[in-house]
Amino acid sequence: MLHMIISGLLCGAVLGFVLQRGRFCLTGGFRDMYVAKDNRIFTALLIAITIQSIGVYALIAFGLVQFTPGTFPWLATAFGSFIFGIGIVYASGCATGTWYRAAEGLVGSWIALFTYMLMSAVMRSSHFAGFNTEIKSFQTPANSIAETFGLPVWVFIGLLVVVTTFFVTRELRKPKLAVASLPQKRTGLSHVLFEKRWHPFVTASLIGVIALAAWPLSEATGRMAGLGITTPSANILQFLVTGDYKFVNWGVFLVLGIFIGAHIAARGSREFRLRAADGATSVRSVGGGLLMGLGASLAGGCTIGNSLVMTAMMTWQGWVAMLFTILGVWTASYFLYVRRPAKARLVTQTA
Repeated sequence: MLHMIISGLLCGAVLGFVLQRGRFCLTGGFRDMYVAKDNRIFTALLIAITIQSIGVYALIAFGLVQFTPGTFPWLATAFGSFIFGIGIVYASGCATGTWYRAAEGLVGSWIALFTYMLMSAVMRSSHFAGFNTEIKSFQTPANSIAETFGLPVWVFIGLLVVVTTFFVTRELRKPKLAVASLPQKRTGLSHVLFEKRWHPFVTASLIGVIALAAWPLSEATGRMAGLGITTPSANILQFLVTGDYKFVNWGVFLVLGIFIGAHIAARGSREFRLRAADGATSVRSVGGGLLMGLGASLAGGCTIGNSLVMTAMMTWQGWVAMLFTILGVWTASYFLYVRRPAKARLVTQTA
């Protein structure tokens, strides 16, 4: 139990610190692909996936960790991920983004986080057992992409390396944009950790290493999985309501650690500040959090569980989930950032 607490909190704290200091949130990254035609965060995500994929399958080859891809519930994955994608735009953050922004003092993120946890817990209750069983019955027996094509998984990892290298090279060749920065007030390690702007590719590399380390750390406690946010978030609420310790595992301490690490980073960089949400933001946060919990529960994971971890494991669930999450983000972004400003300009011109 002590090992579970220490390793879970430590892994989560390091992840939360990196996420907060690197401002790494896939909601903005997926949105910017459509709204700003900026693929930097998506490219960074590919870096994290690649590092994790190479590392975990090397650990599997040496018999140090285990992984079973299971079946592929295609309907629940696609539909749930699309709903989740819409939700994270209205909540102004993905699962990890909501956790680390709550640690920065954003009340809107606290609202989204609570409703996300609530809906995730509700979806795991007996009230939705029939619905979950029915929608997840639409599945294929093979979730492994390598198994589907009858090829070694390293063929697909090699392809991922090539694709990632292409995107990274293309991004690095682009002209660097001038970014305003505050005057340097610290020196040495303090400047690097709390003041210097982190490059998204550096942040992604660190996340990939952390995601890799999560596998043996988690499996050492009997939890046979890597990083995950949705189920542990639901487990926290279920434990608080029932007091049943069956809901307490390594993942619970992971997400609590994310909050702690992000709070330390926010305090150290002087970015912590309690910021109240107005009425419109609060309503969006409630709706976004509910959609996040619903979608991630159906899809079997969020942007971390599916778009980072299951993609690295070369599963259909991971890559299909990421595709439909992006489509959901783009759909919500159209109504919030594209269509609405266009209507506002039209009203101004005709007034």
